[in-house]
Amino acid sequence: MTEQTTQTPTCDLADEHEAAGTAQALTPGLRSFGGRVRFAGTATTIVCFEDNSRVREAVREPGHGKVLVVDGGGSLRCALLGDRLAGLAVDHGWAGIIVHGCVRDTAELASMELGVLALAPHPMRSVKRGEGTRDVPVEVRGARIEPGMRVVVDEDG
Repeated sequence: MTEQTTQTPTCDLADEHEAAGTAQALTPGLRSFGGRVRFAGTATTIVCFEDNSRVREAVREPGHGKVLVVDGGGSLRCALLGDRLAGLAVDHGWAGIIVHGCVRDTAELASMELGVLALAPHPMRSVKRGEGTRDVPVEVRGARIEPGMRVVVDEDG
């Protein structure tokens, strides 16, 4: 059995960590676009705005089952992830990618063994100027995510 089918459900994790005040959940609004609905891993982060250069760099590196969390500022003007970068993520062992922004090539993303959450689909690609910052704390949909934190995703959150 893989981690995706044996991970603790997010509802149980929320209940377990509620008393300690350590439970966090993203506010609703992200949609699942990948072939995996359930995924989990250690967070690595990127902050970028309409430039996916750092995303490309990250998915070319060994993922070791990590989850890439991309704070794209919630932009709805272009996609920060498409089938090519997602394919690199699969090839390099990433568990999933969470994008606070848009993705494209959604039919292809749905067929990949990768968890992908994003706000919406968008056909336009991003610019590539080499902008963005990696491995810094990010604020995404009401949750503060720091590199090294455990990220768990399923149908409930």
